[in-house]
Order: sequence, then structure tokens, then C-alpha cells
Amino acid sequence: MRKNRRQFFERVEVVDAGAKGKSVAKAPDGRVIFLSNAVPGDIVDIQTHKKRKAYFEGVATHFHTYSEKRAVPVCEHFGTCGGCKWQHMSYTHQLFYKQREVENNLKRIGGITLPGISPILDSKKQYFYRNKMEFSFSDSRWLSEEEILSDATIENRNALGFHIPGMWDKILDVRKCHLQEAPSNAIRLAVKSFAEDRGMTFFNPKKQQGMLRTLMIRTASTGEIMVVLQFFEDHREKRELLLHHLVGKFPEITSLQYIINTKANDTIYDQEVVCYSGSDHIVEEMEGLKFKINAKSFYQTNSEQAYELYKIARDFAGLTGKELVYDLYTGTGTIAQFVAKKAKKVIGIEAVPEAIADARENAQNNGIDNVAFFVGDMKTVLDHQFIALHGRPDVIVTDPPRDGMHKKVVEQLLNIAPEKIVYVSCNSATQARDLALMDASYQVVGVQPVDMFPQTHHVENVVLLQKR
Repeated sequence: MRKNRRQFFERVEVVDAGAKGKSVAKAPDGRVIFLSNAVPGDIVDIQTHKKRKAYFEGVATHFHTYSEKRAVPVCEHFGTCGGCKWQHMSYTHQLFYKQREVENNLKRIGGITLPGISPILDSKKQYFYRNKMEFSFSDSRWLSEEEILSDATIENRNALGFHIPGMWDKILDVRKCHLQEAPSNAIRLAVKSFAEDRGMTFFNPKKQQGMLRTLMIRTASTGEIMVVLQFFEDHREKRELLLHHLVGKFPEITSLQYIINTKANDTIYDQEVVCYSGSDHIVEEMEGLKFKINAKSFYQTNSEQAYELYKIARDFAGLTGKELVYDLYTGTGTIAQFVAKKAKKVIGIEAVPEAIADARENAQNNGIDNVAFFVGDMKTVLDHQFIALHGRPDVIVTDPPRDGMHKKVVEQLLNIAPEKIVYVSCNSATQARDLALMDASYQVVGVQPVDMFPQTHHVENVVLLQKR
């Protein structure tokens, strides 16, 4: 008979903030307990729901003492929606734990000698900072515990909002989100209300049926707004009614597009995007440079803080106008173009062909003629032949995905041996692993954490490496 692995602990102090936005307490036997609803300094009773060899996972069921690090969450959906897991912690303390995460990862995982780490750069906006939000439709919305326990008949199960963490088929119906500026909430609510009034069906992923599938809203610092609706079922008359309604109600929408996607998943990168009204793109601007963003484009989701991040990367590079710079994982070439005016030439490399097409078009529109962009898998394209053809870089800027750089890419960087490497990372743990691999040849001389996503545990980090 399987033993009950749930355990109860009384009056336990929460001592730290851990990975993935969870807090940390210690069981009497010393094992770690990860909690989803407490902050360091709380004294709580804990009910565990998972037991592993070295740790438990659980929730605080009663609070004996509330921590001074606490803040009152501003969002009514906090605790159910998994998007802003640190809303209950004051912003000052969020920054403290993000800074410490970077320091701990670089020291423990990297095991390298570090200079003084600069204080984390805070975000001036702590809410309404995102320029892109994606919402899902569902005909089987997430029910609260109160709704489940009540005897009331719930006839309307429609939702337009976010996936419940760990549940791919359950959507939280969002009334107000504090991540994207107006008119984001108004647009989402208007879409849901109009669709329900006209009897439009919401998607059911299990049954693979329903008309309305996803809603994307993108905004730009230029004031332009893009709305993209994804439909599973193609009902032209109803679709055009909804789109026409948005055109009339929100004249500030400069790009209204739609997708008919009948495949099993929501990804749009292999789908045709149809422009219904306005332009097929919006324009973001940074330091006089303009970047064309379409429905499939990648762009940093915090525009204002991205500008600060790129300035740090450029300052770390210390360009004089004579350098050849390689920008690895260039995406749509934003960093490459941002540093181009202080470099002799910039070479951008990216695996996604559509991103490189955007990069080339944006560079042309910006009148930048000292950049060149190439498509390819980084571990194969960046070889001796490529270097022989395009030149050995003086500076390499690398901004890889969360998994960090492939081991072969690190080896290639060591073979190329530029004078400086500027490493931009959204995951300081994999960054630390890569730094350790380069430690014999490169010394870390600058570290600057940057908070791109307030109310979450995520933190960006920029490191400057100098050839030994």
C-alpha cells in the first residue's frame, strides 16, 4: 500500500527565495521545502503535496507572522495566474533576490574569479511594461474552488486569458491584466463580449473544435498597436463581423490581422497571416532607429528596459569605430544595428530565416550599410571558413536562448579568440556554465544584472570578458 507522502509542518520560517519564483523553507530534518505562496521572513504552517529525495513542495496554509518584505498584490488574479509570481514581495526585495541569484550562479556554477558585480538596474515601470501579450480562448474556463464547491449551475464557461500553470487545457478568464498598457484590457474584453453576444464558439483543445483560438496584442513606443486574432474554424461572416467591430471601436489599432489555424497547436510561425485593416506591421523606435515588427517577429517584450540593456552591451564593447563585431543569435538584428554606428562593421548570425529577413529590411530602412546578416545553425556556420571570408572579429556579442551556447559554439569562440566578448543572458545559470568553459582564456571584468520583468523571478545579465 502506497504511503501518504503529504506532511504537515508547524511554525516554519521561510528563509529564502528560490528557483522559478518559489520561496524556501527548511523541514526539521533539514530538507528544503519549496513554497508557492510565501516570501522570505514569513512564519507559516506548511502542507506538502510532493515529496522528492532531497526536497518537498508545498503551500503555506496558515501565516503566524507576515514578513516585512511583503507587498499587497495589485492583481485580483494573483495566486491563480502564474504570470507575476512575486507580486506579494516588495520591489526592493525582488531586486535583492535577483541580484543574489546572479551572484550565486556565477560563483557556484561558474566557479570563477569575479570583479565587483554592479547593482542590478531596476525597471522604472513595475507594471504595464510589456509590449506583447498573448491570450487564449476556451469554452472550459478554470473554476475557482468557491465555484466548484457551490451548488450553482455555471452555464457560461467561456474564457479569454492565460493558461493555468501546468494545465494546457485550462484557461483563467482574465478581467484585468497589469502587464500591458491601455487599450490592451479594453480590446480583450471587447473581443470576448462581442463574440459571446454573437454566439461565436470558443476553442476546446481536447475536442479540437471552436471558432476563436488566440488573441495577440502588440504595442510600440511609437503608439502603434497590432491585434492578431487566430481562428480554428473558418466562419467568414462571423469573423468579419468581429474584425469590423474592432476597427470601429478601436481606431487606434494600426494593424489588424488574422490567422486561420486548423492544426493541433497554436504556433503561428508556419501559418499565413492575413492583414484585414491597416498595415501588416508596427514600428518600434530606439535611439532614432526604427524596427519593423510583424506578427511573427521577435522583439524584447520590455521596450524601455531593452534600451537600457542594449546601452550596457554597447558600453561594455567599448567600441571606437575601428572594430569588426560579430553579433551571435542576432534575432532581428536589433543589437547589431544598435552598435553599428560605433563599429567599423557588424556581422549578425541567426538560425531563423524570417528573423534575418527582418534584420536586413530594418537595416536598409535605417540606412545602415555597415552590417551584414547570415542564416545558419551557430555551431556549424561559425567555422574557420566563415572567419576567413568575413574576418576575425575584435568583439563578439552573444545573446543566446535560455539554454546558453552549445559547447561547440564555446569552442569556436575560444578558437576565434576576439579581444572582448559581451555575453547577454536571460539565464545566469547557463551563462555561468559557459563562462567556466572560457575561464582559462578569458577573464570576467564586468557584470551588470538588469531587471527586465518586474513581479517575476526572471533576471537578465550582461558580462564582459577580456582576453587574458
